[in-house]
Amino acid sequence: MPLRAHDKRVALGGMKLTAVFVCAGLLVLGVGCGKVSKDTAAKSAFEVDKVYEKGPATVHIRLGKTKMTIADTVLLQFEATLQPGYEMQMPKVDKLENFGIVDWNNLGKRLDDKNNVVTTYQYRLEPFLSGKYEIPSFTFQFHDANDLNAKHELASEPIAVEVTSLLGDQRASLVIEDIEDVVEMPKPAHRWWLWTLAVLGVAVVPGAWFLLRSRQAKELVRIFRPAHEVAYTRLRALVAENLVEQGKIKEFYERISAILRHYIEDRFDLHAPERTTEEFLAELRFTETLASADKIVLEEFLTHCDLVKFAKHDPTTDQVQRTFDLVKDFIERTKSEERKVDVTDNVDAAETTNAEAP
Repeated sequence: MPLRAHDKRVALGGMKLTAVFVCAGLLVLGVGCGKVSKDTAAKSAFEVDKVYEKGPATVHIRLGKTKMTIADTVLLQFEATLQPGYEMQMPKVDKLENFGIVDWNNLGKRLDDKNNVVTTYQYRLEPFLSGKYEIPSFTFQFHDANDLNAKHELASEPIAVEVTSLLGDQRASLVIEDIEDVVEMPKPAHRWWLWTLAVLGVAVVPGAWFLLRSRQAKELVRIFRPAHEVAYTRLRALVAENLVEQGKIKEFYERISAILRHYIEDRFDLHAPERTTEEFLAELRFTETLASADKIVLEEFLTHCDLVKFAKHDPTTDQVQRTFDLVKDFIERTKSEERKVDVTDNVDAAETTNAEAP
């Protein structure tokens, strides 16, 4: 009898231990499945996923989408996988010809299930002008950790993208209607209509009075927006006009200079739009509203714009791009939610234009 009781206790202990291992195995399996599902969901966010392999290196070039509007942004991701014993140098992306870099993030390094080192960089891009462009090719360099002279390169291929205008298909439909044909003048009405008009006039006067009062009440409601939002709206409108593509470089510089000058007035109460560059820079030297570094940037920007507008200087594509980036960067660094602009009249004008558009 004692022997049988001992056997039962041993068997029961073995069953408990087996149950613990089974539960642990299911838990690990569940965690692993969740990780695969998460990676799959992350990769599915990209429309393009091109893979390049060379020796111990494998590179993924991913792009969120290949067709976008000029107001959209798109994600560009580099994922480089390298076998142990090698080191990878990721490509340096400071600027792109037709896209601005809104922000970028080094997602760090990790080890995959084969003990390979996976490095991921991610960039958020925004287009400047509508049209068909290419995300350029990128070169990844890697070498043996024990032999720095044995360097290898792995290059990707360009990716074609299309940037559409904010107007889309409506641009082709914006036409001016023809003048209607000449119509005959109506015949004089009989005198009894005078009495009808008098009665209608008496009835209309109270309605017109109430309409006037309601309109005056509407005008009392003013609309205010931060100065940087107004400036960004003007920049987007400028980009949508495609002045650079049309060769209207001087007009482009006049517009972007005016946008920055109005932003300075709205944001810092400095009367930049009404003054010449020389007058404004003279005032700028004695104000403490802006930092010294910002004063230097503004002086270089305004001087460059005057060269294009008055000295017939022909800027390069890079100079045009740097000018646009400088304005955006200055607005981004100095923006404030506390500085607001009365845009009531502009909003009313925009609503009237949209209502009258065909």
